[in-house]
Amino acid sequence: MTSSSKSQLSTLQAIPSVDQLLRTEAAAKLRDVVGLQRLTDIARHITDEMRNEMQRTDATFQTREMLLNEAIQKLEGFRDDEMSAGIRHVINATGVVLHTNLGRAPLSEAARTAVSEAAGYCTVEYDPVTGKRGKRAARVEELLCQLTGAEAALVVNNCAAAALLVLTVLAREGETIVSRGELVEIGGDFRVPDVMANSGTRMVEVGTTNRTRLDDYRGVLNDQTRLVMRVHPSNYRVIGFTATPKLEELVSFAHEAGIPIYEDAGSGAVSDLTQHGLADEPLIRDSIDAGVDVVSFSGDKLLGACQAGIIIGGAAILDRLRKHSMYRALRPDKLGLAALEATLESHRRGNTDEIPTLRMLALSKESIAKRAESFVENLSDTTEMTLSLIEGQSAVGGGSGPNVHPATVLLAIKHKTLSADEVEQRLRSSSPPVVARIADGRVLLDLRTVAPDEEQQLLEALQSLAK
Repeated sequence: MTSSSKSQLSTLQAIPSVDQLLRTEAAAKLRDVVGLQRLTDIARHITDEMRNEMQRTDATFQTREMLLNEAIQKLEGFRDDEMSAGIRHVINATGVVLHTNLGRAPLSEAARTAVSEAAGYCTVEYDPVTGKRGKRAARVEELLCQLTGAEAALVVNNCAAAALLVLTVLAREGETIVSRGELVEIGGDFRVPDVMANSGTRMVEVGTTNRTRLDDYRGVLNDQTRLVMRVHPSNYRVIGFTATPKLEELVSFAHEAGIPIYEDAGSGAVSDLTQHGLADEPLIRDSIDAGVDVVSFSGDKLLGACQAGIIIGGAAILDRLRKHSMYRALRPDKLGLAALEATLESHRRGNTDEIPTLRMLALSKESIAKRAESFVENLSDTTEMTLSLIEGQSAVGGGSGPNVHPATVLLAIKHKTLSADEVEQRLRSSSPPVVARIADGRVLLDLRTVAPDEEQQLLEALQSLAK
């Protein structure tokens, strides 16, 4: 046997055993996170990986202590990965209020309390007055009718599901007329033509991308027409040489033809948000007042609640939707209903400042600047990092108000030794992770989307950077 082979053999023999690795302090910490079986699998994976690596690279001799330390480092790496996996709280310092990747609308305190109470046994389908089975989502549906003026309401688990249910029940094996300029793709590969195809209706496009007239709808009307569909363009806009029928005109056309009209209204503004610059987001009540037969919109955007597809409209149509077998597959769970009910109660009381989404949109540049100044003062004595205040813009996000950019004041971070990418990465690695943005070689933090009770955690994350 050559000296090289003997050296490699000695090194392989020095690799810690699985049992030895399981007795380390690092393993004890990881066991609390993943359990003994998963921990044993990880330890075995580490030792096998080290053995394969040495055989592949013809490694030279290392001591048992060196290899044990290497194995412990790998184990700690697994622990960090396990701790960061899954859904966890983050601090959103991007200034994007409805950040799709971060869960869109944060729930209000009332909604969080309602979810906590509903997490145990609850009255999701039980009437405590009569002692008999109750109607699922009865209170939510009642509140939706009060807020929108609709005859009836229904809730499913998201807005794509709402569109699929409506199109399946009302237009399957028939034709649905829709303007070519409304065949949009929204985030997450939600394409209107795909949803229509899956529902079994035949899509009939009318008009052009930028101009659609009422005569275009009349020109394709036939005995196979089952539905007229109107789609809010979400984060897509056509400007300039454009034309589209008014909603009232489209309603009159559909009703004269004896067919229902369906509007996918997108973000779900049940309150007037003109003061926040969101005048082009349709007010749901206006659609009902205009005579639209059925309207769907999101629960986790401008409504400020959880993910949900909300359907409102005439009682006869909603009854057909409720009785379809697909509804049971799409209906929401008790936690979502609890959050939605609490949020709708806030809207009904007119206390929209209780809803984080609307409260964030209402923040003035001056109030954000005052909060940002305190961060600069608290970190003014560090020599490793400089913080400055610059004017900037926030974003609504979630496909809402794409042309709306509320004025804000940003915290700009410049580190003495770390690049902007490194600073951003370290903030993401903090606990909880801080999600920021980078521009012009600086890390930017927008306190519009940072809750007051998160400020101390954000300060601690910045202080750790300054050390």
